[in-house]
Amino acid sequence: MAQIQWFPGHMAKAKREISEKMKLIDIVIELVDARAPYSSKNPLFNGVVNNKPRLIVLTKEDLADDQITNKWLEYYQKQGYYALSVNLKNFNEYKKIIAVCKDILKEKMAREAQKGLKPRAMRAMVLGIPNVGKSTFINRLAKRKATVTGNRPGVTKAQQIIKIDKDFELFDTPGVLWPKFENESVARNIALIGSIKQQILPREDLFCYAVEYLVDHYPGYVENRFQISIDLQSDWIEQCYDDIARQRKIKPVRGITDYDRVMDIFFTDLFDGMIGKITWEIPNV
Repeated sequence: MAQIQWFPGHMAKAKREISEKMKLIDIVIELVDARAPYSSKNPLFNGVVNNKPRLIVLTKEDLADDQITNKWLEYYQKQGYYALSVNLKNFNEYKKIIAVCKDILKEKMAREAQKGLKPRAMRAMVLGIPNVGKSTFINRLAKRKATVTGNRPGVTKAQQIIKIDKDFELFDTPGVLWPKFENESVARNIALIGSIKQQILPREDLFCYAVEYLVDHYPGYVENRFQISIDLQSDWIEQCYDDIARQRKIKPVRGITDYDRVMDIFFTDLFDGMIGKITWEIPNV
């Protein structure tokens, strides 16, 4: 299939800014969505992170399938990453991430001290595609417990550092580094977690795929949420639209089921976790 072009033109600029900052940091915190831990992991980050320690944080664990989340953690650990899963709605999870970073870096900081280098705070950078929790993570740390300083020695004026505590600093990340999808399944999974607009793909196709996947992998989830029955062996699509519309009392438009309204309700319930804890991909191990 053709490449799915959906990103703004600042990708090269963002990649350059990240590369410039990388030499100043000690560890990368890469956030991915636990509902699609592979598809939401931007491969372009690999070219700028180099050999820095990387902590993969699976966010939104409260929306994902717990058993599959554990498989993804094992998968990334086998790939040589540090990995953990969190629910960023819980403020204590932020502290857990910082504590893990400090533990990862404690030997490096001890080696610097043995060399007689002046004690300094550990430096981290947060990376992630839209809607994986990056902005929430940074903003909560900055507004609730951190002070933002700029124009520091060794740091350009355009860069800001969020001082978490005396031992840990977080680099404010530059503009989002957006991926370009050559794989339709990746684009589909990203749309199903709300990281790109559903309209990037045919929305009706996305709806049909999601319902079929859920009926196959999570039997009863859709049926119980909308109080309908679905038989994938039949011509089920029109019936599914009609049944959801009737159960949710969606008024017809000129006598025809309002498909757009049905999809609005379905995807809203999906993103909010009202249908159930769902993961859209499993690790290839």
